[in-house]
Amino acid sequence: MNPHQDHPTGPVAMFLSFWHNRQLIWQMTRREIVGRYRGSIIGLAWSFLNPILMLFIYTFVFSVVFKARWGISGEESKADFAIILFVGMIVHGLFAECINRAPGLIISNVNYVKKVVFPLEILPWVALGSALFYSLVSVTVLLLAQLIINQTFPWTSLLLPLVLLPLVFASIGFAWFLAALGVYVRDIGQVTGIFTTILMFLSPVFYPVSALPKPYRDWLNLNPLTLIIEESRKVLIFGSVPDWPSLCIALLAGLTIAATGFWWFQKTRKGFADVL
Repeated sequence: MNPHQDHPTGPVAMFLSFWHNRQLIWQMTRREIVGRYRGSIIGLAWSFLNPILMLFIYTFVFSVVFKARWGISGEESKADFAIILFVGMIVHGLFAECINRAPGLIISNVNYVKKVVFPLEILPWVALGSALFYSLVSVTVLLLAQLIINQTFPWTSLLLPLVLLPLVFASIGFAWFLAALGVYVRDIGQVTGIFTTILMFLSPVFYPVSALPKPYRDWLNLNPLTLIIEESRKVLIFGSVPDWPSLCIALLAGLTIAATGFWWFQKTRKGFADVL
């Protein structure tokens, strides 16, 4: 294989690459999930314990120490606050997992670049698949908590995949862009961790959008995670259908980001072998 050859860069090629390599993506994603906990005593159970532990910590800090309330009703309990908070953590966690891992995807798989005929563009899909698995685990924990506390959960929970679809495309687009950029600029890996931490506090994860003054609220709505978090809470907590027009616009934006990221990755991958 010539590492300097041109690769298809169009949106159609992006979907065809996923379809043609779907089995490889599945196998690598599965291997990564299993490998993360290989050798530990309780294995995959950590994927359930980690989100639960972080949920308890954040809930204690914000609802007990800072006396924070969401304001959904006069009888709001700490459990209600925890469930609402958890939704924001799940959405942010999905995005942050992809972004934080992206800069090291090519650097940590040098053999795929130099020695093997391998579709490098699937590596961000593998990272996204892993992040989606952990998000699914967290959503399962959330629905079980709702079932225990409220004895029910809304049917609109089935709409969550549609709500997350714009975020999925935007995440894979950013992952392609950062994976390629991380080969040439190694500092990107340090910047992304800081960025996603800041983004967590600039998103309505720990507070509702309505809690901010109007001028700040307008700025918060520019954050792409705001819409996804708010719509996820609608379908998972409040039993409302999402704002379809806004989600369609977000989906178009996500597809644009994905196509742009794929184009950038395919254009710059010719230099990976020389740098690595």
